[in-house]
Amino acid sequence: MEFKNIVPGMTFEKEFIVEEGDTASHFGNDKVPVFASPRLISWIEGTAIGTVAPFLPEGWETVGTTFDLAHLAATPVGMKVRVVTEVTEVKGKMLTYSVKAYDEVDKICEGTHGRAIIELGKFLSRVNKKGTK
Repeated sequence: MEFKNIVPGMTFEKEFIVEEGDTASHFGNDKVPVFASPRLISWIEGTAIGTVAPFLPEGWETVGTTFDLAHLAATPVGMKVRVVTEVTEVKGKMLTYSVKAYDEVDKICEGTHGRAIIELGKFLSRVNKKGTK
């Protein structure tokens, strides 16, 4: 299947508020109560999904494949974070995104993220078979 409606230049952005559960302390770095990289990655994934989800046919989704990110600055609890994703390359079912994130003061992240377009039923069938081995 071709996805001609997914093209380089497509962008999407989302805003979030950093809460206690988004901090490094919550992820096991007990003495560092600032925005955590694992949560940043999850917000990047969600934003990247939102970039193309409206253009996928029923039964198709995307899954993350690669991350090359620099977490550039710390963000305190209570501050807004804006994540921006842009599709920069489409090779068949493989998508590459440029990623940037900003808090209310600094650029806090930049890099690239890869995603694959998958037919959900087939994908889950393969995963479920793997789980029974």
